[in-house]
Amino acid sequence: MAAINHAFEVPQSLNAKIPAERRGRGRDDVRLMIMNGEKVHHERFSSLPDFLEEGDLLIFNNSRTIPAVLKAAACNREVEIRLSRQLDDNRWEALIWGGLFPACDELHLPNGVKAVIHGNGNEKPLVTLQFSLGGVELMDYIYKHGEPIRYEYIDSAWTLDAYQTAYASVPGSVEMASAGRAFSWKMFETLKAKGIKTAFLTLHTGLSYYGNDRWPNPNKHPEAFHIPQETAELINSARKANGRVIAVGTTVVRALETAADENGYINETEGITNLYIKNDHQLKAVDGLVTGLHEPEATHLEMLSAFTYEHQLFEAYREALKRGYLWHEFGDMNLIFRTEKQS
Repeated sequence: MAAINHAFEVPQSLNAKIPAERRGRGRDDVRLMIMNGEKVHHERFSSLPDFLEEGDLLIFNNSRTIPAVLKAAACNREVEIRLSRQLDDNRWEALIWGGLFPACDELHLPNGVKAVIHGNGNEKPLVTLQFSLGGVELMDYIYKHGEPIRYEYIDSAWTLDAYQTAYASVPGSVEMASAGRAFSWKMFETLKAKGIKTAFLTLHTGLSYYGNDRWPNPNKHPEAFHIPQETAELINSARKANGRVIAVGTTVVRALETAADENGYINETEGITNLYIKNDHQLKAVDGLVTGLHEPEATHLEMLSAFTYEHQLFEAYREALKRGYLWHEFGDMNLIFRTEKQS
């Protein structure tokens, strides 16, 4: 796991439990910490365009969050299915919350739907489930009977809309690609007026937490992605014009760095990535990152150390803690520019 685990601790009081709009603010009125080498600024997210330049290109993940929690019964007790990754028409990797079961055990869901466990998934504790429905029927069933994944730090059951970005359009993520949550349509208009371009790719996120302080193995965490031709062309044009490519979210970094050649150029690409980005990764395609604030155990924090020196990263994080920044998907934001590290 991450070599920089447990470098700090986030107090419970800084877990964002309520969406910004339910706190009487706009989505783009959360706080923003900007890190550019040793320089750190503290602003509101609505000021993000002030720190970007004409010719910069923002890349967004347009994956839409599905209600990935399903209730079921197995071995005469209630369990919870947390979907993680779709494998094919009717098979998903999933976490069975409430106990693991032998292979071929049957889980009974509402309306007579069944799911059979066919052994372990890509990594423990995930299992592979084969549903008695498939394709559009299965997705329709998930939308009718599922609920959004809600981790322990969130007290209230928010609707699925709270876990969507404004521009999400391709269903498939089991958790929100949350770095884009703070972007409003007004923000997009401001970016366009300033000559800052935007483009989209799709990466369907899997489970980021398995409970009981268990996290995905970064080397065994495959996620499906697609970079369309239009986005690839915009990235290559920005690269040729010395514009900066800014990823909105760690999922975008993962997809772009998987697809890029040694010079940071990209072709239309579709596939699976299990790329693990840490401090020794030489970034090829991405010059900056808009992201949330990450727990010390999360491998996303390792990715941030590829953008800047660890001492600068943790100095900024300690300051964010002192200033009361909020963590998690409903929390505050961070813009971090890549620092050219001295070898």
